[in-house]
Amino acid sequence: MSNKEDLIVEKLSIHGSAVKLRREIGLFSAVNLIIGVMIGSGIFVSPASALEYSGSVALCLIIWTVSGIISLLGALSFAELGTVLGKSGGEYAYFQEAFGKLHKFWGPLPSFICAWIYTLILRPAEVAVIIMTFAEYAIQPFTTHLQTEDRAMTIKLTSIAALFVMTYINITSVKLFVKVQNVFGVFKIFACLIVIGGGAYQIIKGDTGYLSQGFQGSSTSPGSIALALYSGLWAYDGWNSVTVVTEEIINPSRNVPLSIAIAVPVITAIYVFMNVAYMSVLSYSEMTSVPAVAVAFGARVLGPAAFVIPLGVAIATFGCAMSVQFGVTRVCYSAAQGGHMLEVFSYVHMTKRTPAPAVAFQAMLTAIFLIIGNIRTLIEFASWYLWFFYGACMVALLVLRKTHPHKHRPYRVPTIVPCFVLLVAIFLSVLPIVHDPSVKYLLAVGLLVAGFVVYVVFVYHKKTPSMLIRHFTITTQKLMMSVPPGSQKD
Repeated sequence: MSNKEDLIVEKLSIHGSAVKLRREIGLFSAVNLIIGVMIGSGIFVSPASALEYSGSVALCLIIWTVSGIISLLGALSFAELGTVLGKSGGEYAYFQEAFGKLHKFWGPLPSFICAWIYTLILRPAEVAVIIMTFAEYAIQPFTTHLQTEDRAMTIKLTSIAALFVMTYINITSVKLFVKVQNVFGVFKIFACLIVIGGGAYQIIKGDTGYLSQGFQGSSTSPGSIALALYSGLWAYDGWNSVTVVTEEIINPSRNVPLSIAIAVPVITAIYVFMNVAYMSVLSYSEMTSVPAVAVAFGARVLGPAAFVIPLGVAIATFGCAMSVQFGVTRVCYSAAQGGHMLEVFSYVHMTKRTPAPAVAFQAMLTAIFLIIGNIRTLIEFASWYLWFFYGACMVALLVLRKTHPHKHRPYRVPTIVPCFVLLVAIFLSVLPIVHDPSVKYLLAVGLLVAGFVVYVVFVYHKKTPSMLIRHFTITTQKLMMSVPPGSQKD
């Protein structure tokens, strides 16, 4: 190691003593963050799975309502974990606190596996798919004349450009992210209200033929009803997003549970009324066969204003992708602090106060998935992973109540709530494998096993190429102007 490199590390360490993430997300922005992650393309493009599995209009609406209630209960349980620990990182931080010290070998394993799956595979692939959906709808008005291959290349280039923009926003400042997310959040709610308003207009006109079918055709199979619920819960995913960034929330003991209590019921109402709007215009066969339900609805109801729907999808998906990237970089940041990722990913930009190395790393992974392109199969088991970890978080909450009974809890959820969510998580983790024991679940288990091997070699036995990592750390510090987070207050 050269003297020059040692001097750089020494200087950056000195400056780093006063550098940390800032609390810049207020209540309105926290609500918008949850909305930004929860409302993606799903409710506009493919809300038909719940209808297909439930078999009837009325049962489908019940499924959407119950999914919202389950999501709210899960989010409120996460709110207790977020406020009692006060740490960013979501599930990773909760596993560290609840299990990390219980056993030298097995204790840190759940948090490492969580970080391994979330930061290296699940979230980057999810962001890539969302960005590609954004690109597809953003270029729709301008590419009708292009051939299939040219259009595919245009989508890929637009996706990479969008990734660059959102990465720039997330590296530049939390304030910029908050401002952009707030604007996009308002616009996507406006797009949802247009759909709801169009449906209300059709109902007032008396177009209730499809809605009047009620429970006709309802499925009586427990497996089908469970899969309908599974589809609904996937559309609601993102309800825990505010707990991932707890360290950047202003007054988290108040704003974390309050933002959840506001955002999730609002989303539930929006989702139910949007489905009512769709079902007032589109038949069962149309809803389950068209590639984009909202676009078909707009073409039928909005006339010349139908362009608002593709625009709404583009806005919703860009905002959602940006918010998911924002959240997963905080998981990466927390995992690096816990020694489960390279230490440099826990460093903070000296002036912008953002986890710049973690943001850049997640952008690189997403870019790889974008270049690969055909990755939708990879996220088909995303819900399985998510509810597997959500269930583990309910266990973590109960363990922390047992091991830290006297710790101050600004907010406490009734014990029956995490127990109920845990049962739902177990059900949703077991059901897909029993109902459809396909190869994708073998792949999901294989990735968990690969994570275990990496943990044993590189984390537990610390068999790491230290010299190579040191060079990588110094190079990253130079490029990203980043330093270790300090302990002093601003």
